Amino acid sequence: MNPLIGMPQGAEWLVILAIVVLVFGAAKLPDLARGTGQALRIFKAETKGLKDDDDTDGAEPPVPPALPPVQEAPPAAPQSSEQADKANG
Repeated sequence: MNPLIGMPQGAEWLVILAIVVLVFGAAKLPDLARGTGQALRIFKAETKGLKDDDDTDGAEPPVPPALPPVQEAPPAAPQSSEQADKANG
C-alpha cells in the first residue's frame, strides 16, 4: 500500500485543525460544528425513513384515503314573479 495515501494520523490532525481555525476563525467553529451536526441528523433521519419505506413496501398495500361524503345537488331556486309571468304567457 502506498504510504502517501491513507487516513491522517496524530500530528496530521493537528495541522488540519490549525488550518481550519485559520480559515474559519475560532468564533465560527461552533456554528460550523452545529450546522454539520444538524445536516448529519437530517441525513440519518431521511435514510432511516427510506429504509422503513422499503421494509413496508412488501408487507401490506397502503390504505387509500377516505373519500368525502357525496353531496346532493341543491334544490332549484324559486322563479321570480317576472319569470313566472313570462312562462305563463
